[in-house]
Amino acid sequence: MTKSINLNDKLAQFSDYWAPKTVAEFNGHDVMVVKVQGEFNWHDHADTDDFFLVLSGRLVIQLRDGDVVLNPGELYVVPKGVEHCPRADEETHLLLIEPTGTPNTGNKETAAEITRL
Repeated sequence: MTKSINLNDKLAQFSDYWAPKTVAEFNGHDVMVVKVQGEFNWHDHADTDDFFLVLSGRLVIQLRDGDVVLNPGELYVVPKGVEHCPRADEETHLLLIEPTGTPNTGNKETAAEITRL
């Protein structure tokens, strides 16, 4: 790679929600951007933590024992096996980092297809 990756440029290339786009890879992990709005579904990841960094907007990560609210520049890591449900009341842009091939719902049958930008 001989040039930097501009996340705003990558986010401008699509409009669909809850469909992560891989923008880089490192050490067996995908670095992804995603636009979200509304409520996702309750799910967990049995084998991996779930990393969320808010680039713009506001994300609520609903947990069974309370909510975590994230504003731009804030991140949260949901520990593996913990059930959670992300929600954004306005369009929100996120950076996600996950092991390559990790389904966004925790289940390959219901996961969004991850594409590369």
